[in-house]
Amino acid sequence: QLRPSIETMRGKKAAPLVRVAANQAYQICFALDAGARGIVVPMVNTRAEAEAAVRACRYFPLGNRSNAGVRGEWGEFKNYRDYMDAVNNELVILPMIETNESLENLDAIASVPGVDVLLVGPSDLSIELGAPLDYQCDHYQRALNKIAAAAAKHGVVAAMYFIPPGMDPNFYVQKGFKFFTMPWGPWATAGIQNGLSGIKR
Repeated sequence: QLRPSIETMRGKKAAPLVRVAANQAYQICFALDAGARGIVVPMVNTRAEAEAAVRACRYFPLGNRSNAGVRGEWGEFKNYRDYMDAVNNELVILPMIETNESLENLDAIASVPGVDVLLVGPSDLSIELGAPLDYQCDHYQRALNKIAAAAAKHGVVAAMYFIPPGMDPNFYVQKGFKFFTMPWGPWATAGIQNGLSGIKR
């Protein structure tokens, strides 16, 4: 189902991002070979785990992704090296920050070359912090501030996996978050409308 879903986005303004189920090279490679232009990696807790994700996403010499041929959506290239370089430069890698361990290692994760975004998993992070689905408690807010500060320090983007129901998107924008994924399933239509209309540009 992944490849047909991505094919529907070919030629469109939006670029397909895929969240893999785990930080495993074969899952990342499958998503990339299907046409993903960005990879969301869950539960990245350490620098070593972030480095492993980057290696799985990038071609040699920046990684160890296997050859899968040239994909047309990346453009036209005279040779395969130019194609690999373009993919290495343009692919977006988004490790998810969801645990206390990842909070302790924010600087180490954010400073890994190739990491573009620190993506907060709100639900899992709130559970780890002992406040399940309480997105307004003080220690959850302190964690968000810490993530936004680490992202700014290392020149990467602070992001939210979703905007919790009832929360003002501008609340996160003011903290320094610049990237938001929209809700899924029954939240989709209302979530997208509320999210886009709520964020001041």
